[in-house]
Amino acid sequence: MAWEFWIDRGGTFTDVVGRAPDGRLVTAKLLSDNPERYPDAAVQGIRDCLGLRAGEPIPEGAIAAVKMGTTVATNALLERKGERVALLITEGFGDLLRIGTQARPSLFELNILRPDLLYEQVFEIPGRLDAEGAEFRPLDEAAVISALSQARAEGIAAVAVALMHGHVNPVHEARVGELAREAGFSQISLSHQVSRLAKLVPRGDTTVVDAYLSPILRRYVAQVEGALDMGRATGRLLFMQSNGGLTEAGRFQGKDAILSGPAGGIVGMVRTGEAAGFDRLIGFDMGGTSTDVSHYAGVYERSFETEVAGVRMRAPMMDIHTVAAGGGSICSFRDGRFQVGPESAGANPGPASYRRGGPLTITDCNVMLGRLSPAHFPAVFGPGGDEALDAEVVRQQFVALADEVAAVTGRVDPPEVIAEGFLRIAIDNMANAIKKISVQRGHDVTGYALQCFGGAGGQHACGVADALGMKTVFIHPQAGVLSAFGMGLAHLRSLREAQFDAPLSAVAEAQARIEALAAEAAAELTTQGIAEPKVTRTAHLRYEGQHQALPVPFGDAAAMVRGFAEAHQARFGFTSPERAVLFEMLAVEAEGGGAGLPDMAPGTEAGKPVERLTVWAGGRWQEVPLYRRDDCGTATRINGPAVITEATATTVIEPGWEATVDGQANLILARVEAVARPPAAGTEADPVLLEVFNNLFMSVADQMGATLANTAWSVNIKERLDFSCAIFDATGDLVANAPHVPVHLGSMSHAVKTVIAAVGATAREGDAWMLNAPWNGGTHLPDVTVITPVFVGGRAAFWLGSRGHHADIGGRTPGSAPPDSTTIEEEGVVIDLFPLVVRGMLREAETRALLASGRWPCRSPDQNIADLKAQIAANETGRRELLRVVAQHGAEVVAAYMGHVQKNAEECVRAVIDRLVDGAFLYPMDIGTEIRVAVTVDHAARSAKIDFTGTSPQHRGNYNAPQAVTRAVVLYVFRTLVGKSIPLNEGCLKPLTIIVPEGTLLNPVAPAAVIAGNTEVSQSACNALYGALGVVAAAQGTMNNFIWGNDRFQNYETIAGGTGAGPGFQGCDAVQSHMTNTRMTDPEVLEKRFPVRLEEFSIRRGSGGQGRWKGGNGAVRKLRFLAPVTVTTLCGSRRVAPFGGDGGGPGAVGENRVHWPDGREERLQGNDERDLPEGAVFEMRTPGGGGWGRP
Repeated sequence: MAWEFWIDRGGTFTDVVGRAPDGRLVTAKLLSDNPERYPDAAVQGIRDCLGLRAGEPIPEGAIAAVKMGTTVATNALLERKGERVALLITEGFGDLLRIGTQARPSLFELNILRPDLLYEQVFEIPGRLDAEGAEFRPLDEAAVISALSQARAEGIAAVAVALMHGHVNPVHEARVGELAREAGFSQISLSHQVSRLAKLVPRGDTTVVDAYLSPILRRYVAQVEGALDMGRATGRLLFMQSNGGLTEAGRFQGKDAILSGPAGGIVGMVRTGEAAGFDRLIGFDMGGTSTDVSHYAGVYERSFETEVAGVRMRAPMMDIHTVAAGGGSICSFRDGRFQVGPESAGANPGPASYRRGGPLTITDCNVMLGRLSPAHFPAVFGPGGDEALDAEVVRQQFVALADEVAAVTGRVDPPEVIAEGFLRIAIDNMANAIKKISVQRGHDVTGYALQCFGGAGGQHACGVADALGMKTVFIHPQAGVLSAFGMGLAHLRSLREAQFDAPLSAVAEAQARIEALAAEAAAELTTQGIAEPKVTRTAHLRYEGQHQALPVPFGDAAAMVRGFAEAHQARFGFTSPERAVLFEMLAVEAEGGGAGLPDMAPGTEAGKPVERLTVWAGGRWQEVPLYRRDDCGTATRINGPAVITEATATTVIEPGWEATVDGQANLILARVEAVARPPAAGTEADPVLLEVFNNLFMSVADQMGATLANTAWSVNIKERLDFSCAIFDATGDLVANAPHVPVHLGSMSHAVKTVIAAVGATAREGDAWMLNAPWNGGTHLPDVTVITPVFVGGRAAFWLGSRGHHADIGGRTPGSAPPDSTTIEEEGVVIDLFPLVVRGMLREAETRALLASGRWPCRSPDQNIADLKAQIAANETGRRELLRVVAQHGAEVVAAYMGHVQKNAEECVRAVIDRLVDGAFLYPMDIGTEIRVAVTVDHAARSAKIDFTGTSPQHRGNYNAPQAVTRAVVLYVFRTLVGKSIPLNEGCLKPLTIIVPEGTLLNPVAPAAVIAGNTEVSQSACNALYGALGVVAAAQGTMNNFIWGNDRFQNYETIAGGTGAGPGFQGCDAVQSHMTNTRMTDPEVLEKRFPVRLEEFSIRRGSGGQGRWKGGNGAVRKLRFLAPVTVTTLCGSRRVAPFGGDGGGPGAVGENRVHWPDGREERLQGNDERDLPEGAVFEMRTPGGGGWGRP
């Protein structure tokens, strides 16, 4: 027998677990980066375990295998220190990975910052395949050779190749790869080899990541192989992949390395949890800067589309959700609320107790409360690295903070209550993160075990379990190094997946495809010494028109349909048997070669306290016993409150919990007393509960949004994310909004109040209403709102709303956006107030009759019904979650805090008003109308008046924004001025008086047409208000609405443009701005779904306004139609350019053109409509943003 080493090389520490020839385990923990002592922590940890002196060689045959996870690739990605890369991409898409989905990363930031690109050069390559993989334009090999020659001349040796539909037919990519090899490139990443799944943007990103990181990994692997003397001293070197499987060092690729370390933790969690009899687990890995949470219920959960460090990854990765709450998360009192994170104290200066002058953190809260004892924590602090944690400075800082809180709020709380409050917020933040990967997906976690690992988890495990209603916590004896431990237990794995868009009737073809994948995966393991790998086959199915595919075991069609229906019911609470079930993807997993669990049997004696600590528990200081985990055998039974200490962690047993030790030395914590409901919180605002409830309300709204996006039919909802979900109090005031599209923000409250006024007194449990009428809080007709009451104690205590943009709601043109409408009925079916659900029963027949009514009825009522079901399901998600909150805290307290979070937001906006000055602006529009706005500030009253008097009368066409939209504009603008995260609710509008004269284009009267008001007028009003405030130049001032289709299909795009520059920052290129943030459908998905060909989506260079800080450039989008369509455009800034600020120049106006099949080119108006034949090309050049400051 020889040694085995299992290693997790993390960002801060490297953990090493060594299994000696006699089976005993040894562990080591080293700083990952300590160049004065050693060149590589992993190798040094091995040498330390072997007892080797410096320079002494590893004995021959001493090591059988090294199994390792590493953050080398992740760190290179985070720090942007990878290989120099050239990207070769299909002609017309050189900017595609920069534009991405076109959504801005942060909704309320005026200075929009995108992540840095990973590639240094990009070359566009002529040659195209269609969506089925057939070539219609041959590859231009001369262009490829020229591009490769230029890149090599610049010294670039890594190339990424991503061509349209390369995953369907790799012929062009394979040829580019051959030419790259001939040109001397040492790293060649081809997108069809990196991922066989559709979506050019994330597959292209993943291919670039692979080219960027693989050379770094190769160099690191070679370095480790040399240090381990492979072949003589060491038999085998394996690396952990992001998918949770080991692979031989030579097969380790950049695309598979991003979650190499955390994946080992998941494997360790599952293998040790199942061995202890727990088959349903929530992973809780709490470190210094963040906490990773994961879900396991019999199968490893993987995501095939993930964003890491601003890069979209299209590769199978362990589904791990990270929240910025760790031991080093900074605790602060800001804006009347206690807040935890997202900033971290890091390793330097670290928490206040680390003796480096750091801020108060979660670690310090535990020190303050006696839960972390300096006498039982490594003494590695101070100048000499030999002093204990500094409890006195922690106490001094908490006393000072308590004084500050008292001065602001009038509440006098002792410092220990302050510290306890921060812990509660951190625990709730972590519990909300767990809900995202469990409750939000239909899993009831109350019967799960919370498996706790990582250095800081044991201090908070009982609290997190209580917040989720969980009764069991499981802590393995190697919990402090469980990621390293997991490396040793992991199997070798090979995963293969392929796009397979087909009806379920194609099961025979699917069988052939999946068997080919299985043979490939098995062969890869066979060559690595696994004689008979276990192979699992999975189909990912979805309903026709639905976004979210769910995995089921591959088998006969009937069994797969049953499995899918069960999964859909569990995840979303409903099924749609009337909808066809489709294949989306096939996946196989081959595995084998995992190590067995080492025997860790403890003694039989009961642990005895070694000391007593003074700990704050149960609302008072108590003398609490301290146990050493090493002393605790199987007879141990410890009732909380108590503390258990060990070399790598501290575990706090809360009151009502009991700790026992099983036969494998696992610590099992069980709740033995029912959770006592917290004492009535009272209805006075508490700065701790203010943050707790604010986060809770947002969590509920987020869960509603996830349900809606995953189950809707309309592309606008599920992919462009043109929807919003919100919670309202008993009077209909907005409490929390999951914002995707700002134009929805302030407007739903009016709709809810309309429902309350009409039917609030007669509403019953299980009822729901829908409306879209602009006069009742609607925006434009395609935005349909579903409103549901939440009953508590027999009355409607709260209300929920979900608003989604339906693909078509009738009207004169497909997509419900006629450019020349003059009355509302031309734009679709008007729904004033309609009872959609009565006592839990959907009124489907009556709803279909409504959708079929009017002069121009809905074109696709089945799709409308599917979207309405998704909205009902979203509201049901919200109702269920709100009732959980009420059960925990009481209806009176919840209602009171709905008021308190609004008052808190109100105060934040008043703070903005304190620094504003009066201003006015006149904004001319393309259609000859103008928006006038004057801002008058009353500093004494800390309020402002926003007066739109003087704005043009309502437009005879459709450029009319309902008053609800105008309110949304004001709410959005003032929220961006706050400049920090605050709850977005009705309170933001309380300090503002908004004057909008009736009969103007910002407050039209019926039956005005409004289709362009929601989109174009809202953007104009937004620019006008920024002009009056003088804080930023104009953004593009339009949503560039592009609607196309016929009676068979319809699609709606809003196209990105340039944003305005401001004092100290440039505008951003080709990104969504202000009142919209909808995403663009991926080019490959678009071409698969519709008879179109996207020929270009690029940045319109030179279109941004000049200035000291330049405005952002617009975009160019060219679409060729392969079937006759009606094209409708609603676009502003085609005549009047977006203005510059403080002497900066204007952005370029936009242009719309048709390239007819006969060679003619026609320039269209901003509002226009054309019937285009097959072969016609529509081109849109979107406006740039204004510049700021004189050049």
